[in-house]
Amino acid sequence: MDPENPVVKLCGQGMQAEAAHRHEEARECFQRAWDAARDDYEACIAAHYLARHQPTPEDTRHWNQVSLDRAHSVDDDRVRPFFASLHLNLGRCAEDRGDFPTARAHYQQGVDALPHVPEGPYRNVVEQGLGAALARVAG
Repeated sequence: MDPENPVVKLCGQGMQAEAAHRHEEARECFQRAWDAARDDYEACIAAHYLARHQPTPEDTRHWNQVSLDRAHSVDDDRVRPFFASLHLNLGRCAEDRGDFPTARAHYQQGVDALPHVPEGPYRNVVEQGLGAALARVAG
């Protein structure tokens, strides 16, 4: 991601606010990022972060689905590294509402997308999350 992109900058500010437990400020940054998004790529990024600060599980699921839908609308490889995390998030939404078949399907799609996530700490976190999630919903 381009750190100079205005949407990426707003999401970065939101993550800093989130880390400092300023959750309303974080949500406002993510909402401003959504409002500033100029294309599906930027909207995918903003929706991913906006999903983190929703008042209900259904709202969280909605924004995670928006993020995935927007990622599918991007006609290049910039979003390929996102799919593992997006499916992890949607799998968690399904798991939380007791829909284990849908959760398993999302988690498996996340695993299938892992080869597109660059090696490093972020990939490690996503990979561990997917492994733990699949273990929780095995059946």
